[in-house]
Amino acid sequence: MPDNPVEAVLPAESEPQPEKKKMKAKTMKAPVKAKTPRAPRMAVSESTIKKAAARLVPQGALVSTEIHYIQRVLGISATQSEIDEKVIAVRKMPWESIVIAE
Repeated sequence: MPDNPVEAVLPAESEPQPEKKKMKAKTMKAPVKAKTPRAPRMAVSESTIKKAAARLVPQGALVSTEIHYIQRVLGISATQSEIDEKVIAVRKMPWESIVIAE
């Protein structure tokens, strides 16, 4: 037994070491994800909101404060269903929560 513990772990230079087999790397492909259909996004413009209100609201029109609130909440673009939800919701909201205090 050698005096140095490191030498005990390492194989002697005279001993033949087995050759390492080179393995061919398999290329793995990522699984194909099924694409879920997304609703197209559209601009949240005054005309888009007015058209949605004409379809959904019995009175048929929103006042400018309600239109500005919807634009402020939704941002630049949204799906048609998001616009529809906000048009219906804005009519049920209290006026204080819609108007911006000056």
